[in-house]
Amino acid sequence: MHDEQQLEPVKKDDRTWAMLCHLSALSGFIVPLGSVIGPLIVWLIKKDDMPIVDAHGKKALNFQITMMIAYLVCFLLMFVVIGVILLPIVAIFSFVMVIIAAVKANDGKEFDYPLSLNLIK
Repeated sequence: MHDEQQLEPVKKDDRTWAMLCHLSALSGFIVPLGSVIGPLIVWLIKKDDMPIVDAHGKKALNFQITMMIAYLVCFLLMFVVIGVILLPIVAIFSFVMVIIAAVKANDGKEFDYPLSLNLIK
C-alpha cells in the first residue's frame, strides 16, 4: 500500500514524458539508430526535472542498446541462415516490449524489460 501512495502523486505530464522515453524508440524502425537516439534525447532533456523520466529513460536506453546488440548478432548469423529467422523474432519482441513499457509508464508504474543489460545505472 505504501508503494501505491508513492505512485499516485506522479503528474500526468511526468507520466507522458516517461511514456515518450519508450515510444521514441519506435523511431528506430524508420531512422537508423533512432531506437537509441530517441530515448536518449527525451531522457537527457527531462531526467533532471522528472525523476520518473530518469528511471524510465535509463531502462529504455538499456533495453534499446541490448536490442541493438541482438540485431547485430542476428545480422552476423544471417551468414549461417539462422539470423534470417531470428531477426523478425527480435524485432517483434522489441516492438511488443516497447508498447508494454509505454503503457506502464503512462500508468505511472515501473516496468523492467526482460533480457535487458543494465549498462546505464
